Amino acid sequence: MTAKLPVPLYSKPTGIPNGMPKPYKIRRYYMPTEVALHNVYNDCWLTIFGDVYDITPLLQQYNNKLCEPLIKAAGTDITHWFDNSTKDPKVWIDSQHNISTYYTPQGRFLHVPPTLPDSTWIKDFEVPWWKDKKHIIGKVTCKIRKVRIYNMLSKHENTIEVCTEDTLNEILDRFMDLNQHAASYTWKRLGKPLDMDKTLSENNIPDETQEMINLGLDEDDYIPAIHIYFNDDLTVA
Repeated sequence: MTAKLPVPLYSKPTGIPNGMPKPYKIRRYYMPTEVALHNVYNDCWLTIFGDVYDITPLLQQYNNKLCEPLIKAAGTDITHWFDNSTKDPKVWIDSQHNISTYYTPQGRFLHVPPTLPDSTWIKDFEVPWWKDKKHIIGKVTCKIRKVRIYNMLSKHENTIEVCTEDTLNEILDRFMDLNQHAASYTWKRLGKPLDMDKTLSENNIPDETQEMINLGLDEDDYIPAIHIYFNDDLTVA
């Protein structure tokens, strides 16, 4: 099957007066290494229970000290801050006041109410940000895979990391950072055209890294290869 030129989807945070980050490409799945790149005040991603959040506009909206714990955690997973059952911040007993309160070891953060009555506390939201799906931009991959892409025209080979859930079209889209004409090729495995709407595993390219580890071998000793054949047209993203 001939590769299809992917349709890029972009999101640009709004309302950011200074240092606006570049628009980013929306993906279904992200690698932790991709999330880790968004680790500053004006470009802040977090992961919770496998979901990827872009809270950049939220930080710019509030811009107060309750943002600080989130900024310090930017680019990381903060699932351990939350209760697996309620999906809210964990609760504990404050021994000083003998009352139940939210457990925030890194400091109280946005939308977490104060332990004691506080006249400055204003609940100006319907749902807390961690339960607001508008901040979710995708999911974290369950596993990163490596794949070798061999260009039969140029004889160049590149090894790239992809999400195990990525379809071949999504892998093609990632590969465009290395070859902007990637959609002008037919992608094959062992001479057989690949179904670009399916994942590597669905195209009978299984993940064999665990087998390599069980045999005491380096998992990078065998990385499956895909061969791409030029189609004559110069499609540019």
